[in-house]
Amino acid sequence: MKAVLCQEPGVLDLVERPSPGAPEAGWVRLAVSHVGICGTDYHIFEGKHPFLEYPRVMGHEISATLLEAGAGVALAAGTPVIVNPYLSCGACVACRQDKPNCCTNIKVLGVHTDGAFCEEIVVPAGNLYVAKGVSLEAAATTEFLAIGAHAVRRSMAPSGSRSLVIGAGPIGLGAAIFSRIAGHEVTLLDTSTERLQMAAERFGFSSGIVANDGAADAIRASTDGDGFDVVFDATGYGPSIEKAFSFVAHGGALVLVSVVKDDIRFSDPEFHKREMMVIGSRNATRVDFEHVADSIARGLVPVEKLITHRTTLVDAPHDLARWAHEKSGLIKAVIKIGA
Repeated sequence: MKAVLCQEPGVLDLVERPSPGAPEAGWVRLAVSHVGICGTDYHIFEGKHPFLEYPRVMGHEISATLLEAGAGVALAAGTPVIVNPYLSCGACVACRQDKPNCCTNIKVLGVHTDGAFCEEIVVPAGNLYVAKGVSLEAAATTEFLAIGAHAVRRSMAPSGSRSLVIGAGPIGLGAAIFSRIAGHEVTLLDTSTERLQMAAERFGFSSGIVANDGAADAIRASTDGDGFDVVFDATGYGPSIEKAFSFVAHGGALVLVSVVKDDIRFSDPEFHKREMMVIGSRNATRVDFEHVADSIARGLVPVEKLITHRTTLVDAPHDLARWAHEKSGLIKAVIKIGA
């Protein structure tokens, strides 16, 4: 029997479940080491996720150690790994184009199927990346950072571009960090002066604009009236996305990192006169995970400053419920599960 953190709306219970059996061919059994807690997990806890059936074991930001491999898997027991939580079908139109991140039948660990708030999981070996040169705690930040890295890659913005990241939460900070790694001149926009100050003090993003009535004027002033070559929206807020169109320079791009349930409306003349691109960015792919892991190993990502809160599997029911409402100073919380 193994401990599992099981979720009902507003309630987390630490329960016992049978250990996973031996993995099938092409699959592996893992000892979970660390799991990050993200905004999706807080929404699930509060019963606000629209595509989830309860009860559910959450957890999709995963590092682990390989315990046992099924037939055809070349990895040895004891290998430290990063887990890609996006389980794709391999056969749909997206998968056939090597875009499993937007598979038409995708199942995300911790959302569509049980995740890693537990001691052991079984996953396809193809969803593993060996954790080279990074700690297992740092490895657990790879998935959320890969979302930002994927958005930056999708933007196709060359080095030297001026970028605006709207939303200074974890996903926005990830996009900002990898925009900077790509050689962009990065500005952050957020409603919270606390988050902008934290971004400046912890990560060196000294160019920040408060999202208020004067934001549009500040954006024009900071770009000599041109607007930004690329704008990343990581707010998950429809009105923010709609305003973002006007922040894009002529010939620039707007990358929608977050997703909203709303219809998005914009002025077609404003859109056309800019000949701008609107780019959707969903999840991440192998190249993004590997880019993030390599960047962490090279010291380009200040993981120690991203992880602000830590807990254990035993204490997680209390801490996650508290952090769902106490956001001050919180960037990334991580659950230590393995020894």
